[in-house]
Amino acid sequence: MKIMVVGGGGREHAIVKKIKENKAVSEIYALPGNGGIAADAVCVPVDAKDIDGIVNFALEKGIDYAIVAPDDPLVLGAVDALEAKGVPCFGPNANAAIIEGSKVFSKQLMKKYGIPTAEYKVFEDMDAALKYLESAPIPTVIKADGLALGKGVIIAGTREEALDAVRSMMQDKVFGKSGDRIVIEEFLTGPEVSVLSFTDGKSVVPMISSMDHKRAGDGDTGLNTGGMGTVAPNPYYTDEIAAECMEKIFLPTVNAMKSEGRTFKGCLYFGLMLTEKGPKVIEYNCRFGDPETQVVLPLLESDLLTVMQAVTNEKLSETEVKFKDGSACCVIMASKGYPSAYEKGFEINIPSEVSESVYVAGAAIKDGKTVTSGGRVLGVTATADTLSEAIRKAYEKTEKISFEGAFYRRDIGAKALAALKED
Repeated sequence: MKIMVVGGGGREHAIVKKIKENKAVSEIYALPGNGGIAADAVCVPVDAKDIDGIVNFALEKGIDYAIVAPDDPLVLGAVDALEAKGVPCFGPNANAAIIEGSKVFSKQLMKKYGIPTAEYKVFEDMDAALKYLESAPIPTVIKADGLALGKGVIIAGTREEALDAVRSMMQDKVFGKSGDRIVIEEFLTGPEVSVLSFTDGKSVVPMISSMDHKRAGDGDTGLNTGGMGTVAPNPYYTDEIAAECMEKIFLPTVNAMKSEGRTFKGCLYFGLMLTEKGPKVIEYNCRFGDPETQVVLPLLESDLLTVMQAVTNEKLSETEVKFKDGSACCVIMASKGYPSAYEKGFEINIPSEVSESVYVAGAAIKDGKTVTSGGRVLGVTATADTLSEAIRKAYEKTEKISFEGAFYRRDIGAKALAALKED
């Protein structure tokens, strides 16, 4: 089988490595891929948002199955375009990907179908938003309606920060058209949990839960990032909470989308807050999370391609999806200065004994060498019977990798260990 994976980050590298385990797979193409993915797939310089280029390549190469991983091409209709030409895909159609593509849509969906989430208000007029914030509860959360590379959310701790956030989105257009409409919502507190799930529009099969670490510095200090590391499973996500989420959030969401004529098939990501009043949805993503994928897929015992095809063919309920016992930890190595300005072009040294555990996000090939090309450069994952052992192994491997200006958090998993009371 010839497989095409659209995207070029650490998430896509994790998907490529897992797909490679299927013996029926003869070739894997990554569009555009990156310098690290090139070790495991043929990288093709077609941008993930170039829908025509993606379709043309698939037809030229006779691709048997396509996996569209990032949010942008999903929202732009890559799956629709490929399916129209007879290429079977994993990923939602554009009319279902709106669940991530529009915060306003997702909030209104939850309100309509009684799915627990934060209280909110929608604004298209900046003056009205600013007026509302004069007396709104603080802290508050301000979200740009559309996609913004995962950065369109500002948690405002003061009224002035909230007012500045609205102006930056609606007046200064820091997120472009994504800020034409905004959502101002209630600030929730409690442990956060990420749950990725397979769904064929009828059945929902949650994957192992995970805990992301968004801040750049140890102790959750510094700027928000795309994620500096993850652990799985999340100790706060008990069997009882999982059952409650299935009943009140997961199935109701999939059924709501079907009722709206927007059947969702693919990976539906639930960002949850475990509040005193029960679990609530913070956000939906229409695809695998990054870097959550880098801890979830290494724990998947079932064949990923088989599960994905079952999703496409609406046969998920007939397919076993099994995860290994144990835990996983992923440590992200980033470029000095990330998430602000950083230099790139530094050679990355990854010893062969740890390369299988490395998922490369931001790298290019230059003069035959793999060099840094992004803020988040790579993730290093380890699995073990216990979380403490997985963390120890992940850091052992991380210390063997080097590039100029590399930095990483030293406390990934510390919160989870405290919750487990592990040493």
